[in-house]
Amino acid sequence: MSRTLVVVGNGMVGHRLVEAVRAEDTAGAWRVVVLAEEPRPAYDRVGLSSYVGTWDADTLTLAGSSYPDDDLVELRLGDAVVALDPDRKVVTTASGFEQDYDALVLATGSYPFVPPVPGHDLPGCFVYRTIDDLDAIKAAADHAREVTGRAAGAVIGGGLLGLEAAKALRDMGMSPHVIEMAPRLMPIQVDDGGGSLLKRLVEGLDVTVHAGTSTSEIGADRGRLLAKLGNGTELDLDLIVFSAGIRPRDELARTAGLDVGERGGVLVDDKCQTSDPSIYAIGEVAAVDGTCYGLVAPGYTMAEIVAAQLAAGNGDATFPGADMSTKLKLLGVDVASFGDAHATTEGSLEVVVNDAVAGTYKKLVVSDDTRTLLGGVLVGDASEYNTLRPLVGRELPGDPAAILSPAGESGIGGIGIEALPDEAQICSCNNVTKGRIKHAIGEEGCDTVPKLKACTSAGTGCGSCVTMLPKLLKSCGVEVSKSLCEHFSQSRAELFEIVAATRITTFSELIDRYGKGAGCAICKPAVASILASIAPVIGADKHILDGEQATLQDTNDRFLANMQRNGTYSVVPRVPGGEITPDKLIVLGEVAKDFGLYTKITGGQRIDLFGATVDQLPHIWKRLVDAGFESGHAYGKALRTVKSCVGSTWCRYGVQDSVGMAVELELRYRGLRSPHKLKSAVSGCARECAEARSKDFGIIATEKGWNLYVCGNGGMTPRHADLLASDVDSETLIRLIDRFLMFYIRTADRLQRTAPWLEELAGGLDHLREVIVDDKLGICDDLEAAMAKHVENYADEWQGVLADPDKLARFTSFVNAPGMPDPTISFREERQQKVPVLLGIPEVK
Repeated sequence: MSRTLVVVGNGMVGHRLVEAVRAEDTAGAWRVVVLAEEPRPAYDRVGLSSYVGTWDADTLTLAGSSYPDDDLVELRLGDAVVALDPDRKVVTTASGFEQDYDALVLATGSYPFVPPVPGHDLPGCFVYRTIDDLDAIKAAADHAREVTGRAAGAVIGGGLLGLEAAKALRDMGMSPHVIEMAPRLMPIQVDDGGGSLLKRLVEGLDVTVHAGTSTSEIGADRGRLLAKLGNGTELDLDLIVFSAGIRPRDELARTAGLDVGERGGVLVDDKCQTSDPSIYAIGEVAAVDGTCYGLVAPGYTMAEIVAAQLAAGNGDATFPGADMSTKLKLLGVDVASFGDAHATTEGSLEVVVNDAVAGTYKKLVVSDDTRTLLGGVLVGDASEYNTLRPLVGRELPGDPAAILSPAGESGIGGIGIEALPDEAQICSCNNVTKGRIKHAIGEEGCDTVPKLKACTSAGTGCGSCVTMLPKLLKSCGVEVSKSLCEHFSQSRAELFEIVAATRITTFSELIDRYGKGAGCAICKPAVASILASIAPVIGADKHILDGEQATLQDTNDRFLANMQRNGTYSVVPRVPGGEITPDKLIVLGEVAKDFGLYTKITGGQRIDLFGATVDQLPHIWKRLVDAGFESGHAYGKALRTVKSCVGSTWCRYGVQDSVGMAVELELRYRGLRSPHKLKSAVSGCARECAEARSKDFGIIATEKGWNLYVCGNGGMTPRHADLLASDVDSETLIRLIDRFLMFYIRTADRLQRTAPWLEELAGGLDHLREVIVDDKLGICDDLEAAMAKHVENYADEWQGVLADPDKLARFTSFVNAPGMPDPTISFREERQQKVPVLLGIPEVK
């Protein structure tokens, strides 16, 4: 009979514990009961500020946190534990529910500290901790705008959480104030030099910093708030957010008589066990030897230690201490600190490179002989963090000043991944060492970055270490081949650049000059896609079925229609944005009746006509083209659809014309050939009825304009799209999409959707934003010009066939008997429509 493990708290650390226990407990010895205070499953509290802009709580939900298919996990939401009785081994919730336990884990986290400032409890004062907190802040800001036409906010606290809160206010359209009692921002992580630069960079982002002062009083003032600072400054505000630190939520332990630390927190030993052997504490509420850790990585380590003891019987697992290093992007500014960042070690020396022009500050703290790295601070550019942090406590492989010099190809200042010892921690979120990754590569067959991530969990947390994984593969002798196939040693991206530069227009010329052999089923369609993508850009007047190009295509492209299971084809005309007139609906119905076609409304807001034979295709197209339709490219690796809701035209919640934008985008990008299919959607408000965040590029309307999301997809491995830009106007939105699509087309691998492309893109979303939004590579003018050429030279592929007798001749079932129907194709009737005859089901005459 299984024992009962009760987990009090359902945050990120509590969820990690449940995952670890279920992974270790292969025999099902433990039944896990999770008691949660919040009404929703565990979510990414670290990424809380990303909730602003989407206002979709589901995007923060941690994978698997509702445990839908696990009978051994019971999740009870919205019912906080209010009492703990260690003698009876029972907990009681706010609703009166009682749950007994064999083992209990306190994962209650922490609560925001609100300094006792007079007026701190007035309406308009908030904390920044949960999704509900952000919803309340948004409601206050919206109310202020309704009353006065604007909203003004301030954050009390200039540490990590304070700057995150300031970002949230800024993303809500405010120009926030940040009030920090210490003389600099982030006083725990950065020194005076780094803090000075950080203040300048942050203030350049429309944030006013008040450092070295406190808030002495908050008062109500004609429906608003008046904050008085210690330096005499007075701020007229609509809302104030307290983000001045956290305190462990140890009240259950206190009332139950468990030992607590002098400064709070449940006292635990190095096995995370409390003064009661059957009770453990992990995460921010746990005081290991009296110290509480406010970062998620130490909490994850504690969770795995407890899971190892309970589920795996590993009583030797102990807490090794915590790496308090941090790397963050706050308000768009890179900040990192590691080791002894403040040079408190006796005899330590500081090596500083402060480049005010470049907006970077870099400091290394080294031993008195300058050989051992003790710590460091990076502001403005934290690209060296991943290589430097694992070297803390070890001998530097070079001169400290040279290490801070501009990076070479092998790494920072000439340091490569080879310099790191096997014990060096590569992924601090999941405590993955270089040695573990090397073992996965050498012994477990992990020869790609995705395989390494799945096997070791490295790079699945904050993602900052992902750029090191390809370097580790290379250092272990794994050469990830970039060859398209045996006939081309170049990658698809390299072949794209070759074709663009040389203006080659045929496969034969390309393989003669840059490849070998006759080609294969891999390179022929890939090159055909490249040629089709570039033809409009270089002004080549070529149809996809012209000459040799037609022989390179997959079956669907050869007939400009999708082959179905019985050898017939489906015809999908374009319906931009899902908007269609009654007359065009009638035409589709008439064509379907006249040709005996099965009709189905697709998920992309189009009407699919099934059951056409090859010889019928041109006749169907002729009817459709005459009625104003064109190819929907459902058969090609190209833009498929741009879905939309009805938006502000009809919907009372809509804030922008989503249909108009969807139609404009679909007509702009129709026929755009790409490495894989492209799907898009436009939602007219944050309710997201068009499901834009599951698309390759999705647009969600805001009161100020549009939010652009990229690299999402549904299918077997669904992925929410990431926010690339927010509150942009229509012109800027289209310009950014132009750049994004052309950059993807140029650099993606064959048959690679945008989601895995982003996963493998060095630097990930941050790099993509630098390229597309900031034009870091200086290529955006070229990308925009390429898209303009595509738009200018677009031609409907169905119309191209109808106008060319040679192409029309391809569309026959039998070359030697044109017009003769294919006797192998038969149908039966189902729900008043004809469908293919299936094996074992007789045809209905």
